[in-house]
Amino acid sequence: MIKADFVEKVAERTGLTRILVKSTIESFLDCLREALEQGQRIEFRNFGVFQVKVRPPKVARNPKTGERVDVPQRKKVTFKPSRALKLY
Repeated sequence: MIKADFVEKVAERTGLTRILVKSTIESFLDCLREALEQGQRIEFRNFGVFQVKVRPPKVARNPKTGERVDVPQRKKVTFKPSRALKLY
């Protein structure tokens, strides 16, 4: 499912226009992105938790040449689903 399909489903369920639903979803995603950029943890009860984790620097190898490559520290967004959302 892509964002357009999601917008369509929400519009059908709520009776709102697709334009309003699309604007609302985009605003939600912008707020989510801004909070994650600031390093905040975002928790939605009965859905899950989004947070930013720092991955430490590491040494890797170029598979073609075997040359050592230093991979710098970086941030990664993680999502942990709640028990209510887990399908298995």
